[in-house]
Amino acid sequence: MSDTPQIDGAAAGNVNPPILHNKLLEQVIRTPDRMPSPQPTHLSVPGTATPTRVLSESGSGYVAPKFEGKERQMEQVMDALEEKQFIPDYFVESETKWFYHELGIDDMYFQTETVDAIVSHIHSLYAAKIAAWARDDKRLEIRLDKEAPDHAVYIDTSKPGVSVVNGPRYEQRIDEKYLNISTPKLSYRVETFRSESLLPGGQDQQLRCYFVYQCQFEDPNPEPGETAIDKLGEKRFLQKVTNNTKEIYQLLLQKAVGRTGPVIEYYDIENSVEKRLVIAYKQGSAMGLFSALSDLYHYYGLTSSRKYVEQFANGYTVMSVYLKPAPGIKTSPRFPSIESSIHQIVKEISLLYCIPQNKLQAHFATGRLSLQETIYAHCVWVFVSHFLNRLGNEYNALTSILESGNSVHAELLSKLKRRLRNETFTSDYILEIINQYPDLIHSLYLTFANAHYVQTRGEMDDFLPTLSYLRIQVDRILDDTEIQALISKTAINEHHELVMNSFYLFNKSVLKTNFYTPTKVALSFRLNPSFLPIEEYPQPLYGMFLVISSEFRGFHLRFRDIARGGIRIVKSRSQEAYAINARSLFDENYNLANTQQRKNKDIPEGGSKGVILLDVKHQDKARVAFEKYIDSILDLLLPPTSPGIKDPIVDLYGKPEILFMGPDENTADLVDWATDHARARGAPWWKSFFTGKSPRLGGIPHDRYGMTTLSVREYVLGIYRKLGLDESKVRKLQTGGPDGDLGSNEILLGKEQYIAIVDGSGVLVDPNGIDHEELVSLARGRKMISHFDISKLSPQGYRVLVEETDVTLPSGELVNNGTSFRNTFHLRPESYDMFVPCGGRPESIDISSANKLIRDDKSLIPYIVEGANLFITQDAKLRLEHAGCILFKDASANKGGVTSSSLEVLASLSFDDEGFIENMCIREDGTAPAFYDNYVKEVQSVIQRNARLEFEAIWREHEQTGELRSLLSDKLSLAITKMDEELQSSDLWDNEGFRRAVLSDALPKLLLDTIGLDTILKRVPDNYLRAIFGSYLASRFIYECGISASQFAFFSL
Repeated sequence: MSDTPQIDGAAAGNVNPPILHNKLLEQVIRTPDRMPSPQPTHLSVPGTATPTRVLSESGSGYVAPKFEGKERQMEQVMDALEEKQFIPDYFVESETKWFYHELGIDDMYFQTETVDAIVSHIHSLYAAKIAAWARDDKRLEIRLDKEAPDHAVYIDTSKPGVSVVNGPRYEQRIDEKYLNISTPKLSYRVETFRSESLLPGGQDQQLRCYFVYQCQFEDPNPEPGETAIDKLGEKRFLQKVTNNTKEIYQLLLQKAVGRTGPVIEYYDIENSVEKRLVIAYKQGSAMGLFSALSDLYHYYGLTSSRKYVEQFANGYTVMSVYLKPAPGIKTSPRFPSIESSIHQIVKEISLLYCIPQNKLQAHFATGRLSLQETIYAHCVWVFVSHFLNRLGNEYNALTSILESGNSVHAELLSKLKRRLRNETFTSDYILEIINQYPDLIHSLYLTFANAHYVQTRGEMDDFLPTLSYLRIQVDRILDDTEIQALISKTAINEHHELVMNSFYLFNKSVLKTNFYTPTKVALSFRLNPSFLPIEEYPQPLYGMFLVISSEFRGFHLRFRDIARGGIRIVKSRSQEAYAINARSLFDENYNLANTQQRKNKDIPEGGSKGVILLDVKHQDKARVAFEKYIDSILDLLLPPTSPGIKDPIVDLYGKPEILFMGPDENTADLVDWATDHARARGAPWWKSFFTGKSPRLGGIPHDRYGMTTLSVREYVLGIYRKLGLDESKVRKLQTGGPDGDLGSNEILLGKEQYIAIVDGSGVLVDPNGIDHEELVSLARGRKMISHFDISKLSPQGYRVLVEETDVTLPSGELVNNGTSFRNTFHLRPESYDMFVPCGGRPESIDISSANKLIRDDKSLIPYIVEGANLFITQDAKLRLEHAGCILFKDASANKGGVTSSSLEVLASLSFDDEGFIENMCIREDGTAPAFYDNYVKEVQSVIQRNARLEFEAIWREHEQTGELRSLLSDKLSLAITKMDEELQSSDLWDNEGFRRAVLSDALPKLLLDTIGLDTILKRVPDNYLRAIFGSYLASRFIYECGISASQFAFFSL
């Protein structure tokens, strides 16, 4: 830990901590040769290696400027009280002096409040005393609050060390009304303290006072990167803070700015039993932390005498809490010494930061369950909500009876599946069940903790047994048979047993987690996906990550060890939309990754995808969610580098893992951060971690070079070529407008007559053809159709924006709601020749809605090239093809981006760092290396060649067999991936001459000419080279010889 000003190092003791052992520790790998790298969170951990810091100053660290008019004001208050005659004259002086001198309220309050406000507060307190006198138990209860536009006051009776579940819950109110919404433009600081004396007749009751003030910063618009507190601080804070406290806050603020998560420090206070806990974090990154922190230290038998929340103009918050044992609390296993409690609190704050207010918070606030147990149960609730098998054996039996090729049967099964999933076990019902079994949660948590809590860190570490460790030692851990028997015996019915058994399934599925890592920003779990029912998910997953935070939940799924796919963020316009998105989250992610697997047939990587669903209350937290998602997954991919900050985790997977990611919906502008962050955390594969990054980091932007569109375009042009169509006379519909990657480049590359375009802003239609020059202008400027000059529409043309209502079309039709019109426009029976979906939500056309595009058993749209992933469900594709539509699905058409990404990764693996920067990174003056420009051109030609090869193969197979193209696309992908896997494990790889010949053909010529095959073979990982070898041979063979070609045909070539 770095030095702190005016802090004395106290001896930590010379007694070595006991060396504790765990049978799983052998699987934990340390890398002592690696230097510590910047981490997402910083905290202090007591022990032999780090001396305890002792604050040498007494008091609160704040000194309020003296209010010179205080005595005169007090006289005015007493005069006003006597005039009001509510308090007897002989009590006025004593009540006023008690308020002014006994409650510990500092002069800032008296300087801020008016005489009338103070009189009102004293009246309220006196009235509470009268009410208490009238009660049988004589218990004094005070509830006082005053909220003004720029400040607020709350006064409440409070028993030290106890969270009040009922009542006004002022701390939650302060969180929700002031702290959660604080931004650099509008922030609130908080001061709160507890009266030192007990209330009259209040037994163990004291007064807790809260004062909230709107911030007035010294400099409301600081320079970017500014960290000096004197420039960033709030005026009241700077007037009151001592130099020592200012220097402590300055140190934490500087650390927080360089990290993703919170900075946590604690200090002993000289000649006092109190400990000072200080936390710094970015505004908006931990909603509800202020109130949740109280629940945490109350659980461990501590109370706070003073708390301060300070805001800074650069968007950071510092929270300072003075902690001491609650009165009457004796040291016991339930309430250990303050040193042990603080040690545990520091560790658990990172859990609290991830999920400040979990779904079982009431059990924690009342002390029924620990924070770890409730957050564990919260995470399992998320897991159960997605994976509880709700279809049952009856559904499986029905699928075997009905004909999958029958469109009526397929539609029935689709509706039944959706209804069973949505209505059988809602997330609220699941939570209701879980809340009924706190004792069962405790037992299930212990089995989880026993598997994943690292109970020693090695002989050289400063390990102190935490309460987490002690719980595992004291409580009996049940084995599998016992835990299942306990669930069966405890659950009151089959539904409850099914839900609680899912806890057991979760425990058995977790291979590694950052749950016990001392610092983290979100909770991540690497799961074994073998629990997924094969009836619902016939293609087995290779790997699954589940990430949970207060702002989001997300998955990362992959079908192979080496796999590639984008990360998308899903937003929801309403609570209803969020509920729908939450129910479909995993299925959407699985289908996207599966589509990616099929489209990655030409490249060495298999398919993967990550989806982040923003919580309904955090729709503005896309960047925060993305950063937490990436950082928490890195926790599970990287070995530990800093004891006490990133400790070892229990790794039941037991093998190194690398994920290859890229941009997708709402993440294109976040890729550079992920690349830089992986580099900062010491990831050796930072260059290849993300594709789609900016050219300054060696990225090849898909949108700038039209990589995705080049592949889609080959299929569109292929149809025109095969059917002899004049492109300029084709009438075209496109979803996904000129503002998007795929949509804009499709407009720029195409020459068709656009009849309609649908994008996020609305619908643009002109039956006589939309003005091409205006469209091209929008596409180049990446602007939505809301910017289209409607004066360039024909009399029959129109535009309807999503925010518009009651719009009359040229035909006389009335559009009641612009959003509904936009969402369903692609299903209107208009006259088009070609439909290219370049954007839109998955399943925009399903088996039910597909019938709107069919009349007299004939498709109204002759040709469809599905550029947007999963825009049309598979059963809807088959229905449209049966009706005569020539349709090419996403897995075939939309593969240009993944090819570009794969070749970008190959370049990053082939070059060393120096060569990569020299040849692949755009210079500061904006010029590109000659290699970069030439490599981009080679990538583009590879994309076009691969797309033509697959188009020709599918067209040929359809003509020969009559089989539907959507089925042929899947069969082609499966045939290539199956042969790919066989070739990678065959003896052919061991034939050096053959291996070198294949790689010489498969690798880009420019890379070979620049680096050389031998150097590439040394630098690129062996399993990656094997994947290149297998995918190249398999794809070229299947494209040339067909899907049904035998392996013997391969060896005869």
